[in-house]
Amino acid sequence: MSKPLEVPFAATLHVRDTCLCLHAQRAARALARRFDQALAPFEITSGQFSLLMSLNRPEPPTIGSVAGLLAMDRTTLTANLKPLERRGLMTVGVDPRDRRSRRLALTQAGMALLARALPVWTQTHAEVEAGLPLGGGDALRAGLLALA
Repeated sequence: MSKPLEVPFAATLHVRDTCLCLHAQRAARALARRFDQALAPFEITSGQFSLLMSLNRPEPPTIGSVAGLLAMDRTTLTANLKPLERRGLMTVGVDPRDRRSRRLALTQAGMALLARALPVWTQTHAEVEAGLPLGGGDALRAGLLALA
């Protein structure tokens, strides 16, 4: 009978202390919780705020362009759009130039919600950045963009 494979506890500690993926996931969860709490009075999550903000463009974007911006697959994006569409915050319409494609548009209610939520997001974002080391916000964004 062969001996079962084992991973030394030292390896677990090494991963815990050095894994960029783990640290990024933990930071993302902490940031999402903070912004979710700030945006709760508007009955949206931080992810929904980002999604609605991604629709605020001069011309309604395609599902593919929004999925690319948010680094989501189209199926996940479509699932995330449904509650916003049910609330009347955005619409999914046929692209007049390509009837096979869909365009996403904010409604007046969606724009009004964003206008009310943006100052809260701005304040929360400033508080988060203020808690970073000097130059930390720019360095963090640069590092995250390099990874993405």
